[in-house]
Formats: sequence, structure tokens, C-alpha cells
Amino acid sequence: MSHVLAVVLTSPPYAILSYVLPPGFEPEDFPPGLCLLVPMGGTVRAGMVWEAGVPPPAGVALRPALFPLERAPACDADYLELVRNLASRHLATPGRILATLLPRGMRTSRVEFVVHEAGLPRRLTAKGLWKLPEADRAALAGAWRRGEVRCRLAGDAADPLCALATDPPWPVRPGAARQLAILDALCDVGPMPLSDLKKRCGDGTLPILRRLCALGLVRLDAGEGALLPDATEVGETAAPAAGLAGLPPLTGEQETALAALAPALAAPDGAARLVFGVTGSGKTRLYMELAARTLARGKRVVLLAPEVALAARLHKAAANAFPGHAPLLYHGYQPPAARETAFRRAAGADAPMLVAGTRSALFLPLRDIGLIILDEEHDGAFKQEDRLPYQAKEVAFFRANRAGALLVLGSATPDVKTFYAAREGHVPMVRLSRRVGAGGMPSVALVDMRAVPKLTAAPGTRETGDRAGVLTEEAAAALAETVAGGDQAMILINRRGYAPLLFCLDCETPVRCPHCELSLTYHKDRERLVCHYCGHSRPHPAPCPSCGGTNFLPMGVGAEMLEEQLAGVLPAGAGVARLDRDIARRPERAEAILDDFSSGRARVLVGTQMLSKGHHFPDVTLVVAADADLGRALPDYRASERTFQLLTQLAGRAGRGGRPGRVLIQTRTPGDPFFAHVVSGDFEAFYELELSRRRRLCYPPFTRLGLARLSFPREYEEGFAAVAAVGQAMRQAAAPLGVRVLGPAPAPLALVAGRRRFHCLLKSPDWPAARRVFAAGREALPAPGQVRFVLDLDPVDML
Repeated sequence: MSHVLAVVLTSPPYAILSYVLPPGFEPEDFPPGLCLLVPMGGTVRAGMVWEAGVPPPAGVALRPALFPLERAPACDADYLELVRNLASRHLATPGRILATLLPRGMRTSRVEFVVHEAGLPRRLTAKGLWKLPEADRAALAGAWRRGEVRCRLAGDAADPLCALATDPPWPVRPGAARQLAILDALCDVGPMPLSDLKKRCGDGTLPILRRLCALGLVRLDAGEGALLPDATEVGETAAPAAGLAGLPPLTGEQETALAALAPALAAPDGAARLVFGVTGSGKTRLYMELAARTLARGKRVVLLAPEVALAARLHKAAANAFPGHAPLLYHGYQPPAARETAFRRAAGADAPMLVAGTRSALFLPLRDIGLIILDEEHDGAFKQEDRLPYQAKEVAFFRANRAGALLVLGSATPDVKTFYAAREGHVPMVRLSRRVGAGGMPSVALVDMRAVPKLTAAPGTRETGDRAGVLTEEAAAALAETVAGGDQAMILINRRGYAPLLFCLDCETPVRCPHCELSLTYHKDRERLVCHYCGHSRPHPAPCPSCGGTNFLPMGVGAEMLEEQLAGVLPAGAGVARLDRDIARRPERAEAILDDFSSGRARVLVGTQMLSKGHHFPDVTLVVAADADLGRALPDYRASERTFQLLTQLAGRAGRGGRPGRVLIQTRTPGDPFFAHVVSGDFEAFYELELSRRRRLCYPPFTRLGLARLSFPREYEEGFAAVAAVGQAMRQAAAPLGVRVLGPAPAPLALVAGRRRFHCLLKSPDWPAARRVFAAGREALPAPGQVRFVLDLDPVDML
């Protein structure tokens, strides 16, 4: 048997290289999936054993690998197959995929080894170990095999998570530009590793960050130098009880649904089911029953939600339903050390395990998965657009098929493609058509925003006339009546900030982002104008950058302004809370706001589309969509579908307790047939209308859609010719493959972060053909260093 290892590097150049076994080790010490250190040139790199016992390349003298980073592989054969699948989908190397999926501690060479055996060095860095004589390294190998060598991150390799500790406004001097830059970055992006924050804010970030920590404005996750746990040390050791506790009995409809789903749990090749249930029909209760049966079979369960707050609530529901089981919570806003521990705990679990999380939880190295549930499966948050673009549903299908697990997709407003698959018999459907308990479906009414007077302007603004706000008198009266009666209300305004545009009255132009040429949004809480696309911000009040004037008119209404205006509508003392992405970037803050509203401390909750996602508040009897037309005119074939889903899900928050619910939808086009389906809540009627439109225009589910994105720096004039050359190559390759190529054309957002952007839409009969067309375009790139070219399959963001 060959003692040659094929090792995939998890850092540039992400290649697969061949090495022989290091001295003192045996072949069984390096199974596929094991993380290890290897020499490359004059450096030491981290990698993973891709294959063991491969034939040695002819005519090449191989170097020995250096040392393992773990005692047992966290990633098994199924996980490596997932990496291969993703690499094939994205025309990338396995190393690039692993660099995205693995925790930092499993892909860095900046580690040190702690030795607990006499006669050997007590501590060694990776380079120090490499420089040892071969005999000494063989002695260390023996100590490692006896369990006397441990690995930990070197002090300067630890990458703590930086996060805001308090909401704006912050008590920072206006001239403290570096402090404000750090605070703005954390507010715009959310928690981020220190290394990313340094790249964004430049040299000297760390001392300023420490000052902000001392002021209590920023939180820095500690844990530097912690030992890297082995998978075998953090797994479950005993099977917990799998029975349910404290849950109401299933309704007759839920029993019927469970009877239809239960046989699929034992399907040897995996299965997929759609649970199509109206809002409030008890889908979560059904999920817990399926989870209990899966855990009783000794399998693992993955519960996924589109947002961190919803994942946290699913985790809490699971913890209450399975006392003593300690379900695992996993999402991208957790500190790196916590995510790494969770990753290794998932890998080493010997007993049944339940994981609740967001889309990234799909990449935990769980073995023997029996059930994967995507709640609110229609939600766009299940698609990742940056770094590694992937659709969580596709990854879930792959993992379920590979493990022989049941995949459950749950929604009251399924994705049109999912519902089409169900109608065609590819994904059998289970229905829940009635709400659980005494609550019935709410009444829904349209309010014509053109004919009804609006609220007057909030104090301190200069808006007048029909720009004064978005709440009509009818909605305002309903809000006051609801709160006075002791009930709660929710108001959707799908715009962040205070005002989406600040207009200079002196030069009669809006204040724009210098890098994107898009209007800056005024955030009153932060006293900043912010670009929601590149993150650029500037203080306000400040002179107009075009003319130096100081007379501004805030135009439009954002969530902050609406929150402020409600003070003049509601009874005195009625608490108002706001939930939007600016707040949700601090997960604990979002949880606190939801808890305040759930407990009744806040009577009205204002926010963006996050309000519509799966929340259960029994005292909410009124829901208002302040401007239902927002989003319908976007250049996106899904615009109508998304608006229908948003409004239907929002309406579903009302009347979930014993009192009737009421929904007011404000629109400028009440006669549009689209709104008739929204009022009736008839998803299937909307689906038929939408499907006929997509069939006519050849959009999914009647084609495979890919979006090739090209961009180059604004000053790079040769970029236009490069884009044209790529487009020509793609069209030539597309014709024989039956792929239709539209573009390249300027993207709807044609300039973002100083880069000109072009889109090329691919309508393809299958995914391989789309990839081949993209590959042909990539080969035609004359200047790959300046022009970025990526392929997004089944795009969610068309802007």
C-alpha cells in the first residue's frame, strides 16, 4: 500500500499536493478528512488529507507531511463528498470550499504544540517543530500517539469576535473619526472577527478598539490561546431522553400530517416533503414530534430558520421540549471559538443530537443525520450571496439524500419553485389548513393611500403635504383604538433608517454616496448618512458635499421616522419598539426587543420585513403594512412573489390568540388583481397567476437561471472591452448548449463601492450547461486581476 497522502491546502493556492507520511507515524494516523500541517516552499501550511494511499507522482521526490492538528478527523467521507459537490457546482477547488466552511482553528498554521512528556520540548510553534531534526520529530510523533501532545492557536493567531455592546447614539466626540469608523463598521456589518475589522479600518485598529471596549461601546470576545478540542472530547457520551415534554397534544389535522410524514423518516434513500400550512397552524409542534421520533431512532436532527432570532427561538423550543438533551445553537454571529467548539462537538457526537441554527448549520460535520427541517423555506435569507454563493435548500437536499434523511420544507407561502415541484409530484405535500386554538384567520382590508389624508409631519422635520408620512388616518385611528383596548399592534415599513433620501434645498440635489452614486440614507440614531450598499457614511448635520449648503429636506419615511411619529398617535405611555437589520446585527438586542414585545412592555412593534418571519404574539390584533407597494417594481422576476409572501406572512402575525385579528394594507394601487389574492390569502390563486407569467417569459421553474456578475474599478477604462469579450465568448459557447444569454448589460445598481457592475443572465436547460457557458467567459477574460467574474446559480439578489 502506498504511504502517499493527497493533501488539499486550505489557504492560497488551495492546491492538492502529494506528501509522504512523516517519520514516526503510521498510515492509520492520517485518514481522509484529518487536518494537518505540511511544508510548502519555505513555509508551513494547514491542509486536510483528501485521499490516503494514493499512487506517488512519477519522477517527483515527495516531502513528508509535518504533523496532525487533530487526533481524529472532524470531517468524514460524507462531508468530503459535500465539499466535492460544492466545488463542482462553483467551479472551484476543494481548498477554496474548505477555506469557507472550516473554523479558523482547523485551517491555520499559526498554532503551537503543548507537550506533556518528559525529555521533549514543552512548547513548539509550527515552524519550530518543522526545524527539529527528523529523530526528534519522530519522538514527538510517538508522544502524540500516546496522547501527550496537544495543539492550540498561537496567541497572535486567535481571532476574537468584535461586536457592538450598545446601540447608537454613541458618546463619542464628532472628531474621533477612527472610533466612529470602527463603530460604523460594526453597526453596518454586524459582529466580525478582529482580522476583518483590521482590514476594513486599517492599521492602528487594535488600540482604538481597546479604548472603545473600556468605554463599554464594543465587546471583544476573549479566549485567546485556548486548546483546540478534539472531536472525540466534545461529543455526547450518553444518549439523552428523546421524549417530548410540556407540549400540547396534536390536533386531528396535525395527527393526519404526522401519519403522512412518519413513513418518510425511514426511507433508506432519503425523502423530501413540503408542509404547506397556514400561519399559526402549528408547524413547529409538528417539527418537534418528528424530531422526537428521529432522536428515538438514534439519529441527528437539524432545525433551520432564516434569521438568528428565529433560530434562537427554535433552539429554546427544542430545549423545552427535550429537557436534558442540550440542543446545540449555531449561527454566524457567534464568536469564532464558540463556533469551533460547536463544529467539533457535532463531529464527535456519538449520541443523538439536535442542532438549531441558520443556514450555516448545514455545514456542521454531523454524522447519521435523520431529519433536516427548513422552516419558512421561502425566505431569501436561505441563499448566501457573498463569498460562497449557495442555496441552503440545495445543500439540504444533498445532505438528506446522502444520509438517507427526511427533508421537511415548511411554509405558509412556499417558494413558487418548491410549490411547482410539489404539484408535479417531486416533493409530496402535506397540508395544514386551520389555525391551532381559538384564533381564526384575520380580516384583511386595503386602504387607498392616494385618497386618504396622511399623518402630519413629525416635529422637527420640514416635510409637508403627501410626503409627511405613510400612515393614513384610518390606520392611525385603528392603532390608537387597539392600544387603548389593551391589545398590541405591528407596523411594517420596509425601509431602514430615518429617511431614505436627504435633499439639499440649496443645490436641489440629493446627498449621494461618492463610491456608488446612490442616495445616502439618513440614520438619525447614529447622526450619520449611510450608504446601504458599500457602507460609506458621513456625519449629519454637516454641509452639503456639493454646494456647502446647510438646508436639507428629509424625503420619504424610514422605520426610525415612523417610530418617532407614533408618539403623536398613540395613548400616552404606550411603549413603541423597533426591529430592523440595524438592531438585529446585535442578536442579543433583537432578542431583548422581541422579549419586551412578547411580555407586553412594548405595545407597538415597528420594523422592516423581519416582523413577518415566524413570530408568535397572541396579543397582536392589528397589523399594518404602511406601504405595500415598496418592492413590487424592482427589476427582479421574483418581485411579486416576494411581496405576496411578505404581506401574507405579515398578516399571519394578527389574531393568533383568542381575539380576532385585523390587517390594514396601504397601497396606491388597490385595484391591482395582485392585491385581491393578498386580501383573500389565497396562495394557490396567486401561484397560478405567477406561474402563467413565468411560463410566458421563460423564468424558473421553467428554466435554470444563472446570473454572471462582472465588475471592474471605475477608473479602469479597459474594463468595458473585457466585458464585451466575455459576453461574446459566452454567446458563442451558449448556442450549441441551448443556453440563452441576455447581456452583459449594466446592473440595476451600476456602480457600487467604486466598481462598475454588469450582469449577464443565463437561461439554461440544466446547471452543467450554465457552468460551461460561464467557464467559456472566464477563459476569455483578458485581465483577471482587474475584472471580477462570478457565477450565481439561482440568484436571489438581482440588483
